[in-house]
Amino acid sequence: MQNVQGHSYTKSRAKTFDLVITAMLAALIFAGTLINIKLPFGQGGLVHLGTSILFIAAILFGPKKGALAGAIGMGLFDILGGWAIWAPTTIISRLLQGYIVGKIAWAKGQRGDNVGLNILAAVASMPVMMAVYYIGQGIMYNNWVAPLASIPGDLIQNVVGLLIAIPVCIVLRKTPYFQKKFNG
Repeated sequence: MQNVQGHSYTKSRAKTFDLVITAMLAALIFAGTLINIKLPFGQGGLVHLGTSILFIAAILFGPKKGALAGAIGMGLFDILGGWAIWAPTTIISRLLQGYIVGKIAWAKGQRGDNVGLNILAAVASMPVMMAVYYIGQGIMYNNWVAPLASIPGDLIQNVVGLLIAIPVCIVLRKTPYFQKKFNG
């Protein structure tokens, strides 16, 4: 009986730890999104650190945590930051983006430790994120031409996020937490 109880306790602790990590990642993404520059073109686009933190979360912690943290962190930013109309679109786009990045970065036994795969993961997620925002904007404004003006800003936001995230992931992979987690 003790093994069954001990196993249950260990499983419960692991789930609690996963929840705490996901919540912390969402909080970091939210805080990173607060550090932003409004673009002078498009429909209210922002360049912010939240995208880079979403990439980092998905690469280092996988698709589930990346998807949830991205959707929660940036969704809360929209809701609390005066962009509530964008929240549904943001939640869907960032959920998908985090999942895609994590799924590719963690494919074929990799655990976000292959730099080339991580870059491919982020790049592959960009058209999906931009398509969801395009569709969301088209629905909101009942106009399928106006959202085209936001594509350059979305692209800039993602490229800046990628340029920050990849070097940060390389450095974080060398820390004791990740060395222990993946090598021990």
